[in-house]
Amino acid sequence: MRARDNPFRTEQVLRVRYRLPSGTWEDLLDRLDALGRRAAIVGPQGSGKTTLLEDLAPRLRARGFTPRDLRLDTETPRFEPGVLDRFFAALRPHDVILFDGAEQLGWLAWSRFERRSRATAGLIITGHRPGRLPSLLETSTTPELLEGLIEEILGGRAPELQPRTLFQKHGGNLREALRELYDHFAAVT
Repeated sequence: MRARDNPFRTEQVLRVRYRLPSGTWEDLLDRLDALGRRAAIVGPQGSGKTTLLEDLAPRLRARGFTPRDLRLDTETPRFEPGVLDRFFAALRPHDVILFDGAEQLGWLAWSRFERRSRATAGLIITGHRPGRLPSLLETSTTPELLEGLIEEILGGRAPELQPRTLFQKHGGNLREALRELYDHFAAVT
């Protein structure tokens, strides 16, 4: 199968957005406001932290804030010299920092970062463990969630691979389960 025909190609998977486990987006934003817009999205790998952070951006804009994105991960665990100085110099009081992968910073670097961020309207981070900021939401996954995502991507068709088996095989990491589905469909001629 050609990559552009694969139902699990990146552009198709990225169309699937975060599903709140309960409540509404307004409820979540109200909770964020109650936390002073300084909060963490916490959960294991592949549980939707990045997607949730991305989905918060337009909702923050609608409330008059300017989201400002930062990202670190295991492949890029540090900022290049000068990046943070330029980033903080450009921030304004109505900006909300959306920092994906904040756990990559060591405690000293985190303390400096957190202190510098206080002049902004907010800081929302993602991490695998709670502790750096109050938790806004703890993301988690279920076999039913994976099944629903697969059905949405396939337009209601039943998958050839069993979602529960994929879920267990990948320890609940939905990103890895969807990658396996991509590989499976790529092998289909």
